[in-house]
Amino acid sequence: MQSAGSHRRICTSLALIVLATAGCSSMSRNECLAVDWRTIGYEDGVAGYPGNHIAQHRKACAKHGVQPDLTLYQTGREQGLQEYCQPANGYRLGVRGGSYGGVCPAELEGAFVSSFEAGHELYGLRARVSNAESQLDAKRRELDRVKHDIVATSATVVSDESTKQDRADALVDAADLSERAGRLKEEIRQLERDKVRYEHDLDDYLASQPR
Repeated sequence: MQSAGSHRRICTSLALIVLATAGCSSMSRNECLAVDWRTIGYEDGVAGYPGNHIAQHRKACAKHGVQPDLTLYQTGREQGLQEYCQPANGYRLGVRGGSYGGVCPAELEGAFVSSFEAGHELYGLRARVSNAESQLDAKRRELDRVKHDIVATSATVVSDESTKQDRADALVDAADLSERAGRLKEEIRQLERDKVRYEHDLDDYLASQPR
């Protein structure tokens, strides 16, 4: 069975989560008053939110006549940014394809941005390979459909049940489909070459990174 103190800690943690994610929108006046604004600032800093993010908290709690403690919030946010602005986090952010909002203090920004850019380069290289694979899959599926349509139109041409006009139309369609198939095959060959090149670029990048 949970103690009263444990229950209060859980409720406080839930309140902080709600405030950080929903901007206090579902909190009562007492809950807004009870919030530790330094903790909220710290969580916003760790998340890399800009300084004006407090405006969301202010707006949500204003209807209860509660104003955030800006001093405590800023103190907590500065502490959170010390954690957010580490090079390892910058690299992880870049690898995920995230964006950097220029929130880091000057003494940490250089190393953070350098790591962020290295991670973002890896993200871009992986994205090129993935995009080429997706395009290849789509082109190959389209080529299969075109081949199926060519077979169907060819059957119309030789069918005893086809009229002269049916055969004429089918011949035109078959010519168009054959031309489309030829273009698709060339596009597939080019994408295959691109994919190999992109994979080599990715392998070279990974090989150049420190172990």
